Amino acid sequence: MARIFDVVEYPSEMTDEIVHRFPETGVADLRIGSQIIVRESQRVVFMRDGLALDVFGPGRHTIVTANIPLLVNLIGKAFNDRTPFTAEVYYVSMREFVDRKWGTPQPILVRNQGVGLGIALLQGFGTYSFQVADPQQFVTQVVGAQATYRMADIENRLRTMLLSKIQDLLGETGAKRNVLEMIGDTEELGTGVRVKALEDFAALGLQLKTFYIGSLKPSDKSAEELRAMGMLDMATYAQLQAADAMREAARNEGGGAGLTAGIGAGLGIGNVLSQSLQGIGTTQSAAGGAAAAPAGMPSVMTPAEAASVLRVTEADVMAAITAGDLKARKIGESYRISKESLEDFLKS
Repeated sequence: MARIFDVVEYPSEMTDEIVHRFPETGVADLRIGSQIIVRESQRVVFMRDGLALDVFGPGRHTIVTANIPLLVNLIGKAFNDRTPFTAEVYYVSMREFVDRKWGTPQPILVRNQGVGLGIALLQGFGTYSFQVADPQQFVTQVVGAQATYRMADIENRLRTMLLSKIQDLLGETGAKRNVLEMIGDTEELGTGVRVKALEDFAALGLQLKTFYIGSLKPSDKSAEELRAMGMLDMATYAQLQAADAMREAARNEGGGAGLTAGIGAGLGIGNVLSQSLQGIGTTQSAAGGAAAAPAGMPSVMTPAEAASVLRVTEADVMAAITAGDLKARKIGESYRISKESLEDFLKS
């Protein structure tokens, strides 16, 4: 029996698909009278001769192309059996894609007004949801001629957009509030990120429906990791290391492994840190040379602090440790030097 017209439908839930093209490859010779069936959760973008001509909503639609049944077979002979009147149908899912995950792969540096060192590093995670708002715009600007466009094709792009807005908002908020206040107001921050991202999503034909911050907390990165990431200068690094030693000494009189700066150093040890560093500053300005210096030394020091006491470079201290002249304990990737070891070194 001769083919007169087609019935096109895509009976799929499209749980992970955003767009599905018919046909998946090549072009279709949809003829006058062909039917397109669209479900409630779908829209169809109809394209002919490479142009997006219409968007079909739910229901049954009769389409009109230049392909006249039976006659098109004769015309096709002049085009190597290829129809000269091309048409494509793009099924677009209009469902809301919910519970999409986002998270900060690296901590975000923010100001921490009036607390500790005045800086903080925050990490967060949560969920967001979105849906297609303009099917024709999304297909023409984002999807192109792909046969199937899935969540995996756009998710990284959306997360990058959201992380950019999060970082921007935290930077603005940090100028007015400290970290503890920000952590306690995640709902307002989430609303702020959503408002900032609406325009960027709309430019893609999408709508950001919800954005939630599930957790916002200080980073647990160590001082060494943060310095390796280029997020700490030498002075701040030395301060965090000093705070490390103090907190560990308070927890364990005998010392131990697992010293971490995290961002806790920026949240509550401002006064104690100042007292710790005061001894180092006094040592540096004291008259009388090296013999008088040890009087203001902390009980436990980093190589940088020991270098300040000895008025040499940190590299000189590390060279003395490597040569065995200065006794030090290696904890993880860091060294700690006791006051007694430094005094013995000065006497030798």
